[in-house]
Amino acid sequence: MPGAIDSLCNHFTPENLKRNFLSNPQEVETFERLGLMDNLKGYSPEEFLGRMTDAGVDKVVITAIASWSYLEQRMNVSTSVEEIIEARKANPDRIHGLFGINPMQRLEGVRAMADAVETHGFVGAHIHPHGYDLPPDHAFYFPYYAKCAELSVPVVISMGHTLDMMPIEVGRPVYLDKIALYFRELKILCAHTAWPWVDEAIALAAKHPNVFIGTSAYAPKYWSPSLVQFANSRGRSKVLWGTDFPVIDHARSIREIEGLGFNADARNKLLRENALQFFPFQRAARTV
Repeated sequence: MPGAIDSLCNHFTPENLKRNFLSNPQEVETFERLGLMDNLKGYSPEEFLGRMTDAGVDKVVITAIASWSYLEQRMNVSTSVEEIIEARKANPDRIHGLFGINPMQRLEGVRAMADAVETHGFVGAHIHPHGYDLPPDHAFYFPYYAKCAELSVPVVISMGHTLDMMPIEVGRPVYLDKIALYFRELKILCAHTAWPWVDEAIALAAKHPNVFIGTSAYAPKYWSPSLVQFANSRGRSKVLWGTDFPVIDHARSIREIEGLGFNADARNKLLRENALQFFPFQRAARTV
């Protein structure tokens, strides 16, 4: 079987992990609380590609994340577009980028997103709404959605509970409903399984042709049974695998999926085929 595709991954170099996680007290507290400090080990692009190969992973989609600290009102976790561009040089067919949306940048941010897509081959955009305390259907995001639709790239939105000390109400999947109705051409990935509102996410994915669910940040052994059933039956074309590395290790995640009873077609769609349909990988490869 061709390798899996990680629909949402964080940057992986030692420098990035040190800045965003190991030197960030809020993130250290979170990773310590979850017993995941051993995951905070960085790798060079070549080393990371080797780990991907060993785990059976073909591609990763890395976000130039723009996560805002609700408690301290400053940028919390941030990866630049330039860091993604540099990482892609190691293998532009296997490492892809998402533009991180900061809604406070307004049209300047929209222009920067368009440049990342058109000039540097980014395959979509990413929103972490919790720290901004702005739900995804807030007006500040709509210019970004319109530009994504115009550029024919999807948006990945971190939904549901957040491990950080941020409000979780903005992560309710119902906030995606009006976006999906208005922007019918825009593909939307409801990431992080939307827990604890998994069934709400399933209802939206079943209703809207342009809404999908991502599994990032949750180990498969903790996936809701309703999500596993959905991905293994009527929703087998609507769920994309992801890790949110360094939260979840790639090899561990794929190993745990093997114990969930997926049929071969559903497993292939979950791990690879749905991502190939969701992201414009072919176009991205031509920009490098």
